[in-house]
This record gives sequence, structure tokens and C-alpha cells, in this order.
Amino acid sequence: MGELEARIRARIEQAGGWLPFDAFMAEALYAPGLGYYSSGRPTFGLGPQGGSDFVTAPELSPLFGQALACQLLQALELTRTDVLWEFGAGSGALAEAVLDTLMAQDRLPRSYRIVDLSGTLRERQQQRLARFGDRVQWLDALPAHFEGVVLGNEVLDAMPVKLLHFDGQRWHERGVAVGPAGLQWADRPSERRPPYDHGHWVPGTVTEIHIQAKAWLRTLAAGLARGAIFLIDYGFGDAEYYHPQRIGGTLMCHHRHQADANPLVMLGEKDITAHVNFTSLALAGQDAGLSVLGYTTQARFLLNCGIGELLQQADLRTRANAQKLLTEHEMGELFKVIGFVVEGQEFDAIGFAEGDRSHRL
Repeated sequence: MGELEARIRARIEQAGGWLPFDAFMAEALYAPGLGYYSSGRPTFGLGPQGGSDFVTAPELSPLFGQALACQLLQALELTRTDVLWEFGAGSGALAEAVLDTLMAQDRLPRSYRIVDLSGTLRERQQQRLARFGDRVQWLDALPAHFEGVVLGNEVLDAMPVKLLHFDGQRWHERGVAVGPAGLQWADRPSERRPPYDHGHWVPGTVTEIHIQAKAWLRTLAAGLARGAIFLIDYGFGDAEYYHPQRIGGTLMCHHRHQADANPLVMLGEKDITAHVNFTSLALAGQDAGLSVLGYTTQARFLLNCGIGELLQQADLRTRANAQKLLTEHEMGELFKVIGFVVEGQEFDAIGFAEGDRSHRL
């Protein structure tokens, strides 16, 4: 038995024999020195040969950050702020592409501040971004009050979720217990429900609710005095997220660029994610005093931000990789972008100029 499993078993025992899945997921991903994101694994990369488990858009192509910089610059100017904030900066590839683009235009912000829970990833980021000097800063948490433009790419999908299971009669919350063969699923009756009820739940349905992601956005909203927020991730609106045919939910694990649906094995060695419910996120933001700037696919957002022109100037290999950001069967359709701004500071964001789907949330 590994050290992480022993730690989780101890938590289950302390909790009376049952641990809700969101608590299990937090341990599996973030337990100090043991969890997937805190163990020093080379999580990001183009392929398994380097030991990585998945690839993100900034790793795939610098054109992602170059196009995104267009939107960030507009938001900085129109909100009259001069600080960029990035959550979960990964290897630092996105920060590097954004900063290089803004530097070439002589439009660098006063500061680029990274909030990242992983000490190992922070070391990689510091090495990659060293040439920008003191302009890049690292924080363990947000200050109580701040201004600027916030960026989060594939941050929400790694936030722990609660699992719900419908047995045909009622809903249960799914958790983890210890059985004869090791960790196993265990359900308890619950008053929690999916936020969208179409009335046609199939017995055996398992789905997720995103309490922590909404709480995180509320925290951002409470501290943001002036500025905007842009979040990029894979997911859907309510109606699609909780479609009757999606009986298995969206929970997924990634290891060596292969996907599986069992988070109870290989603890600390693979990523655990869930798709984002953008409707619940939009409502949480509005309740917290934010206005939705827009919501659209990653492909449409990047095209609005000028990636088409960047592709024309790029070499063949760069074009090939960047196409994966745009095509429907790759990242173009599944990944979405949602933008928020402090209420009363609204503007027409470039990234949502065409193809805005806010009305479908």
C-alpha cells in the first residue's frame, strides 16, 4: 500500500468509514508531496514519451497565448487596470506566450501574478519566466482586495466535485469507503440534487455538482474591485451537461495520454477531472456581483482574437498543432471560454464579438 492510499484510508476511518468524493479527490490531487499535482510529476507534455499524462492548449501551440493576449490587452485597457493574474499556470507556457506578445507590442502590464498551489510547478515556471525579472510574481493566495484581469486555463476541471447517484427512486451522494479488495464506491442518501432537472433521470445515472468551483468564483468576485475574468475549460451548459443520455457523468482520469474512468486506483499517478458546468458558473458569478461578458467555444474565441492571421504567418508544424485548438473533434468545440467583468464595468469583449452563446447557458 502506498503512502497516499494509507493517508486516504486514515481519513476514511476518521470520517466514520465514508469519505465524500470531493474530499477524496482533493487528497488524490493535492495531498502535500503525495497528490498528483504536488508530487513533482511531469504532468504536461505533447506525448507520453516524456512522462506526461496530457497536453494543454499552451503546450500545444504558442499561438494560443498569442491570440489570447489580444483579449487580455483589451480588457486591461477598458477596465483601466495594469495587472494580469493567472491561476494554475502549469509549465508557464501560457504566461510566456502572453508576455512575449505584449512585450513585442511594448504593452507589458505592470505585473503578471501567478497563483499556483504546486511548489514543483512553481519552480518550472520560475525557470521558464526568469527573463521577465520582477515583473512576474508568485502568490500562494489572492489578497483580500485586488484589481486586474484574471486568467484561468484548465483550472476549473481540476477542482474537486461532488458525485451524485440516482438509483431510480432517489438521489445519493457517492463517496469512498474501504472494502475487502481496497478502496470502493459507497453511496449515502442525500438531499443534494443536480441544478437542472429534466425529469427523465435514468436509474444508475452518476453525475457531478460543482460546489468548489462556484465557491472559488465567488471568492474572486468578492475581492475583485475592478477588472475582468476569462476562464477556459472543457464543459457544457446545464441542458447538455445533465442530458438524460449522459448517464455516466463526465468524471475522467488521464495517465500517459490514456483516459479511464476509475479514480480509485493508481492514486497520485493520474489526473482526475470533471467537465465544467458553465451555466452554474455563470449564475454563481452573477449572484456574486459579476456580469457575463460572453460565452463561446474556444475555436470561435481564438478566431475572434485573430488566430487566423497568426496561422497565415506561422510555419507548417506550428499551423498543424494550432489547428487542434480549432477543429471540432479536437479542442475547438468541447472547450469553452466564459468571461466576467465587475458589474457596472461592462464592455464589448473582442473574444465574443461573433458566436456568443450566452443565451444558451
